[in-house]
Amino acid sequence: MIEAIDTACKAANVEVIGREKLGGGYITVIIKGDVAAVTAAVEAGKAKVDGLGKLIAGHVIPRPSAAVLSLFGKV
Repeated sequence: MIEAIDTACKAANVEVIGREKLGGGYITVIIKGDVAAVTAAVEAGKAKVDGLGKLIAGHVIPRPSAAVLSLFGKV
């Protein structure tokens, strides 16, 4: 996960704003930036993790609603 976040942040101008433990060993990382930058960062992070065989999912939500953001607490 750390390598994926590092790769994502180096690939584009994004900011890591949170990490959530989902249970069962799953973790999600929340990044923000403009849509193109976040998309590039997520793709780079996915490529890094996918090579390890541990990728579950990677998704970009352009301009998430306040309701979605509220699910992550202090985001």
